[in-house]
Amino acid sequence: MKKISLLFALFCFAITTQAQNISLLTPEKTGGKSFLETINERRSERSYVKKEMPLQTLSNLLWVANGFNRDDKRTAPTGSNKQEMELYVTINNSVYFYNAKQHLLEFITASELSDALGQPHINDNAAVTIIMVADITKSSIESARMSSGYISQNIYLFAASEDLGTVARGSFKRTELSEALNLDENQVITLVQPVGFLK
Repeated sequence: MKKISLLFALFCFAITTQAQNISLLTPEKTGGKSFLETINERRSERSYVKKEMPLQTLSNLLWVANGFNRDDKRTAPTGSNKQEMELYVTINNSVYFYNAKQHLLEFITASELSDALGQPHINDNAAVTIIMVADITKSSIESARMSSGYISQNIYLFAASEDLGTVARGSFKRTELSEALNLDENQVITLVQPVGFLK
């Protein structure tokens, strides 16, 4: 029965990755490799096999990156708990906002962002690309960049634990990408980080 439910969830995920919200699964909070194994295998990987990420893996990834692990605290720290960082996610040429409180991907737009993201030889085969955005009305840009580093490291450690590849990237077309995400002047993109299946 559990197997049937998982297959149904994956089927629904495949359908809902076009023009609608994606209800994420409850994140798994046990398992994975040991901490020391994960640290030993943490590295930047730029080559991926084009493959769709299972819904449970995606759910776990986003929760690890910047979800809530307590009522008012996230998995990645921010100065004075300002929580100025939010995540946008590209999947199959669609863009979503990660609503961490509801653990939900909210559909933003169906848009090809390959050019805006830059380095298509990296991004085009990634299963997802996470875009980190800071609200600088809550905190300084310097603090936001530090917070981005914590989120990035969470993603790196999750990828190492799950035998996935990832690389933090600061090279992208900032204006074009901001316009595609419909960001305002107080929302600043700090990093983009593709995650994919290793060759």
